[in-house]
Amino acid sequence: MAGGGESGMQHMIFDAHLHIIDPAFPLVSNDGFLPDAFTVDDYVGQTASLGVGGGAVVSASFQSYDQSYLITALAALGPTFVGVTQVPCNISDEDLLLLANQGVRAARFNLRRGVSESSENLIQFAHRIYDLLGWHIEIYADCKSLADLSSELCRLPAVSIDHLGLSKEGLPVLYQLAESGARVKATGFGRVDFAVSQAIRRLFEINPDALMFGTDLPSTRSPRAFNPVDIEIIGNALGDSATKKVLWDNAAAFYRLGV
Repeated sequence: MAGGGESGMQHMIFDAHLHIIDPAFPLVSNDGFLPDAFTVDDYVGQTASLGVGGGAVVSASFQSYDQSYLITALAALGPTFVGVTQVPCNISDEDLLLLANQGVRAARFNLRRGVSESSENLIQFAHRIYDLLGWHIEIYADCKSLADLSSELCRLPAVSIDHLGLSKEGLPVLYQLAESGARVKATGFGRVDFAVSQAIRRLFEINPDALMFGTDLPSTRSPRAFNPVDIEIIGNALGDSATKKVLWDNAAAFYRLGV
């Protein structure tokens, strides 16, 4: 199991943010970029020593609306892994139900470099999928760009923000969202421009249920890839009992593991 906390206790990990990149399935160039392969076998091998007991496979911009890779990956990883997909807002209820039956639990909006919907569509869709399936939405964006949308996001029934909101300038918006009940992924530490430990402590003070750890593997386009020391950063910042919530409890509950 993975280390966490000042006491040296060991905790199982729910990896709330990982990507599988299987070249057997369609990939779409994003600003001229195509990622290297990172298969289920690659992921399992790289995390073998961490104590990962479950996780969320997250669709990236270069996978667009392809569902085939995700369903295949979830079948290979097993029932403790769930999916976060990208879908157009006009997708039918029937297609959403099919995805839910195959382990998908959320829809992602990549506002940073992906296929983006209007803010009105995003909000309406978030309510629709929550009412229909209990799904939440996940947002990849610099939180400083969400200031005008923050009041509407605060009223959503379930939302999470990727990579600690990315920027120091966006932290006030991130803290506002966490106070309203939004979840925040403690992921992508190499992507942010602020002291991670301080932000993690503040977020846990605001909402102990908010933070969800993820490896962000394979850390595509990140200035610094995931390193197991990132888990130690959380443990040293929060202590053992809080670290257990961040490494497993919060995400397992939010993604409705076992439902």
